[in-house]
Amino acid sequence: MMKTLCLATLAASAAAFAPSQVGRSSVALNEMSKSIPFLTVPEKLDGSMPGDMGFDPMGLSDIQTDLRYARWGELKNGRVAMLAVLGMVWQEYGPHLPGDAYATRDPWEAISSVGFGSNVQTLFAIGCIELANWNETFNGESRPGTLPGWEGPGWDKKSEAEKERLYTSEIVHCRLAMIAFIGATHQTFLLHKGLLDFSF
Repeated sequence: MMKTLCLATLAASAAAFAPSQVGRSSVALNEMSKSIPFLTVPEKLDGSMPGDMGFDPMGLSDIQTDLRYARWGELKNGRVAMLAVLGMVWQEYGPHLPGDAYATRDPWEAISSVGFGSNVQTLFAIGCIELANWNETFNGESRPGTLPGWEGPGWDKKSEAEKERLYTSEIVHCRLAMIAFIGATHQTFLLHKGLLDFSF
């Protein structure tokens, strides 16, 4: 079951590499991809989104009708992956709340050790967050990943070039975190080793 879940997560994260389309500019015929130089750039990946390097070896952008929605998915999954990797490291090496339910150092065992009520509270909180930004995700107008009021202090004072740099930085970190989560899952769940255990 868990292996199937890991494979499904890997397949879903591959789809997230196809950025959404905001303003289309034409892609030169047979222009080569920056990420995989021996492949041509897919037509829909025109470089208008931060982090778009023409990476789509499986041709997923060809079957996506709304690349903007795909970018939202990539950002959401990436942000969750960043929190998940941080949580896994904290679970193993950070301080815990008092009590037997919180004593385990294994990130996967922690899910069952806290009990049903704690897991329901977590899922309820996730559902509330999703409902709160439902319109931003599906309105077809807002920039993918932008949640009004969550930009941070001083965001409106930054130049457009600095904002673009930060958008690109975020998507790169999101992609790295999704790969890191797969590696951490392999290390802890399949190999039953600590995250920082590099022994063979």
